Amino acid sequence: MNGLRVHRRRQRGLSLVELLVALSLGALLMLAASTVLLAASGSYGDQSAGARLDDNGRYALDAIARAVRQTAYVNWDSSAAPVAHADHDSANIAGLDARSLGKNSEGISEALPGALHGSDVLALRYYGAGKDGGGDGSVLNCAGFGVGAAQTQAQRGWSIFYVAQGADGEGELRCKYRGANGWGADAVIRGVDGFQVLYGLDTDTPPDGVANRYVNASALDAYDAALVLEGADAAARQRDLHRRTHWKRVASVRVALLLHGEAGQADAMAELGPAQFDLFGKAYAEAHGAGDAGVRIARASLPAATRSRQRQLVQASIMLRNGPV
Repeated sequence: MNGLRVHRRRQRGLSLVELLVALSLGALLMLAASTVLLAASGSYGDQSAGARLDDNGRYALDAIARAVRQTAYVNWDSSAAPVAHADHDSANIAGLDARSLGKNSEGISEALPGALHGSDVLALRYYGAGKDGGGDGSVLNCAGFGVGAAQTQAQRGWSIFYVAQGADGEGELRCKYRGANGWGADAVIRGVDGFQVLYGLDTDTPPDGVANRYVNASALDAYDAALVLEGADAAARQRDLHRRTHWKRVASVRVALLLHGEAGQADAMAELGPAQFDLFGKAYAEAHGAGDAGVRIARASLPAATRSRQRQLVQASIMLRNGPV
């Protein structure tokens, strides 16, 4: 009988105090594990968002660089290629400051004011390769469509980069091109706060193909406006402008993009980060920011919905490789 009582005491289980202590310790362990899991999940999300920003920036710069290097391209081995550039042909590169474009307008005509944070327009032209409109596939516009060889300057292909807002208000870097059925434009990347372009001007006489200074599109247009043109009528003076335009002295292009991440991916350093973003560096922004809208973007000027998101500034300098344009 005494042995049975001892056995029952040994099997009586946990007391209420012991149970509460065990539950408390388990809850603390679960809380600690949840905290670690949430921190790891947040870190993974931040790294993924940063990787997507890097990918977007790299993709956009690659697309622009391919188009810039293709500028003024002529397939001289083809019988369909023009015999030579005429001196009075227009330049194969053009640009606009603080402008946007309509999707279906002709080239860069009818430019729209109020560009997103003073974003610029970069327009590039080339002669294509192969017969018919789609060519032989060796020369592509910025949308990836083939461009056939041009017989006249008016038939040259186009790759035009500009920024516009999508239907949801997100800024997009768009590629505008002329297709078989007219003009169109497609988004290259989304999440764009600003797009800026500078042009490397070769001021040497004779030109040596190396940029001596970088200026914006408005400065190049001002240089052209100061030229004293020769010609008996407007058409003759226009041909003289095309012969002497400073746009044909552009030897390289410098581009900069300010990008932001997706919704829900906040930048933990947003409150401690820069109050402004200088797309071409502090020195250029301080020297030319007053006359070149968009080279300095204040964080406070960004939409409240995107102000705390991750941001990435990407830049590239690209040499033109097909001679004077």
